[in-house]
Amino acid sequence: MAFDIDTFAESSTAVAWGDIDLDAFRTDPLPESSLRALRYMCDVEYHTVCYLRDMLVTPSHGDGEVSTFMTMWNREEYWHGEALAAVLKVHGIEVEYDQLKASRIKLGWRDRIDPIKQAVYGNIVGKDFVATHMSWGSVNERGAASAYRRLAQLEPHPALAPLLKRIAAQESRHIAFYTTQATKRLEESKLARAFTRFALSKVWGPVGSTIEPEEEVRFVMGYLFDGPEGLREVRKMDEAIAKLPGMQGLGINEAAFRARGLYADLPAA
Repeated sequence: MAFDIDTFAESSTAVAWGDIDLDAFRTDPLPESSLRALRYMCDVEYHTVCYLRDMLVTPSHGDGEVSTFMTMWNREEYWHGEALAAVLKVHGIEVEYDQLKASRIKLGWRDRIDPIKQAVYGNIVGKDFVATHMSWGSVNERGAASAYRRLAQLEPHPALAPLLKRIAAQESRHIAFYTTQATKRLEESKLARAFTRFALSKVWGPVGSTIEPEEEVRFVMGYLFDGPEGLREVRKMDEAIAKLPGMQGLGINEAAFRARGLYADLPAA
């Protein structure tokens, strides 16, 4: 898999939504469940700056390609949040900076200590930490892209589905970068493979689980990925992760879903 960072930087742009007929939501509004999922997604996109903050205290910030990508990635994710916030606003749901700031304040010491943890891990592992960062990003972006595609299937609203598919397409470019970088770095280092496997199996959690109430995490996971079809999508994500060097056999997504009570009536892999 190849990824040209210069081309990515030059072509990085806000997700297109100027042609989306937002007024269509006034006559054909989205149901409460879909709005709840969209609010969760919007919050996650707007919190991207916190993930960038944490990266800046690790060896990742010293790598030219990684820092270039992360700068563009942060912008694109913010723009995703803006587009989703516009949809929510038509439904009377305001997503404002002060609300997001308040939600981070409620995280308290957990939010403040994250950069410290990242710095400690980065100093212990050294440059091999970048492989973990890239692998983690690959997992998260794959989950985000899949969630957008699933919501587009579940809610084929003519003003929503096109926007979600456009966001998913940008997330797919992010997956390509993270996966390319992760594969190269994991192949080069046994320590990177060992630490990354440990981090993903013991520390990783679904996107949004560190900033959203557990009730919301369970709802969104269940709404988007319920039943046999949802489980098949979850297993596709795990199969992609297992293709990374040293990650064979990991089933972290399915494990996270089952830990939250999903798929109790479906056989485990």
